[in-house]
Amino acid sequence: MNSTIDIAVADGSFSAYVARPAQDIAPAVVIIQEIFGVNEGIRSIAADMAEQGFIAVCPDLFWRSERNLSMSESNPSHQERGFALYRAYDFDQGVGDIAATIAAARQLPQCSGKVGVMGYCLGGLLTFLTAATGTADAAVAYYGGGTDRFLDRAPGIKTPLLMHLAGDDEYIGPDAQAAIRQAVANRPEVQVHLYPGRQHAFARPGGVHYDREAAELANGRTREFMRRHLG
Repeated sequence: MNSTIDIAVADGSFSAYVARPAQDIAPAVVIIQEIFGVNEGIRSIAADMAEQGFIAVCPDLFWRSERNLSMSESNPSHQERGFALYRAYDFDQGVGDIAATIAAARQLPQCSGKVGVMGYCLGGLLTFLTAATGTADAAVAYYGGGTDRFLDRAPGIKTPLLMHLAGDDEYIGPDAQAAIRQAVANRPEVQVHLYPGRQHAFARPGGVHYDREAAELANGRTREFMRRHLG
């Protein structure tokens, strides 16, 4: 069953799309969007997580600029709009919205009380930043663009964190990947998996660079990680 909830923060409120599993009680996973909003791809990921036994909650993080965006990477004007929103985005404000979403997810009647967070590209970076706040019980970041600019946050990570990096990522180059891996190398709560030869957004359903083999491997690792830490 799918629905929408409203989440209040100090300067307003925003919506979150929710996909629910069949179980009466289940852990929740907050799914953080790319630059294209809570679009068909994000909703399909939410549906898959619900099938796997998680309550999937997808907050509308661009709400201060434009509400309920659902854009496509195949549309040039959508790409232009998404990158413009990304450049103007306040990441720390976004982390605050995610914290509010996590708190709201914990209060859902169906929720077991355990909540993880997972995100893609922009959402991957926000997942990394959220992991450093300790608000979630587990975190999974898919190719978080710009993560290398925030590695000073790494010492604060106490949340179990799984990171997926694409070996040939056109937005996260070899130097950035090396810096990320070095920053978390001595942190036992952080795991990093590299997918050689894959490009950015290799796990986006229906995307230009979608790679079925790598996506299934990464998603399997994500599900196992979430089950281990969320129950």
